[in-house]
Amino acid sequence: MKSFLKSAARFVALVLTFPLFLSWRVRASLLGRDLALEGSSELVSLLPGLTGSYLRSAFYSLVLQECHPSARICFGTLFSKADSVIGENVYIGPRCHLGWVILEQDVLLAPGVHVPSGPHTHGTSDPDRPIREQPGRSQVVRIGAGSWIGANAVIMADVGANCVVGAGAIVTRPLPDGVVAVGAPARVIQQRFATVTA
Repeated sequence: MKSFLKSAARFVALVLTFPLFLSWRVRASLLGRDLALEGSSELVSLLPGLTGSYLRSAFYSLVLQECHPSARICFGTLFSKADSVIGENVYIGPRCHLGWVILEQDVLLAPGVHVPSGPHTHGTSDPDRPIREQPGRSQVVRIGAGSWIGANAVIMADVGANCVVGAGAIVTRPLPDGVVAVGAPARVIQQRFATVTA
């Protein structure tokens, strides 16, 4: 019965978000997918409670490259890149800001996590030009299956599967699978799984 009710709620959410999807399609044809997404994301981020979570998941399943219906996306979360992928059973806490991301299945993001589209979203090499005029370079940031990212962490490089990233950490270099990392910049302090030697 619970599974049926969830499926019914997801269907209703899809129907309710379809007008917003059509609006996004029109704006995307004029402004580009990402710019249109930013405006829509700000709107759907304000919908409260469990109802808001269902509506956000439904909307993002229509506009992102992929968003699994089981994903839970909490209040105040913003997306800026339509090529993002949200896997099965992903939890995105309140007030997260996400650029170009791939969140594999069972990833948990605590409140206030920021995942910009890599470390070079703004150019800074020319001191004679304002930063806003210098071209940046976006790159996808992948967070591996089963990883947990602590509150207010900033993730600018890939995180392996089954990792724990401490609250407030700043990940500037890729992290391997199965580690605990903390600090700014983040450093590995522990392996989560014992290494088996033959």
